[in-house]
Amino acid sequence: MATHAPVSVENRPVILVAEDEVLVAFDLAETVEVSGYAVDGPYPTVSDACQAVSAHRPDCALLDVHLLDEEVYPLADQLIKAHVPIVFHSGHASAADLLERYPHATVCQKPCPPDQLMEALRDAVVSAEAA
Repeated sequence: MATHAPVSVENRPVILVAEDEVLVAFDLAETVEVSGYAVDGPYPTVSDACQAVSAHRPDCALLDVHLLDEEVYPLADQLIKAHVPIVFHSGHASAADLLERYPHATVCQKPCPPDQLMEALRDAVVSAEAA
């Protein structure tokens, strides 16, 4: 899966997308971009996404829990340390477990309607800007 670095156009917030399912990844990236954000990714592995975060801090992250190389928790921990809001988008992880570990994150269970997912993303970006 090809990935690309963030392209911030007109100071749009940069959203890191970590998703290992190719069709879902590119659908998410397109939905995020059409909603007015710059996209960093999609990244299919935790290691690729962690490298990207080390190089360029995103404004928010949209994360699947199960990526190709491992579960997303090391990436999520890195993002939390960098004060980057997280929206989890997963069909295999328990929302209660995710919120216990990451109480300030948002969880959208797959399948999630695009408008609901983008609303969660907007809320996370606005909350981060207000902090």
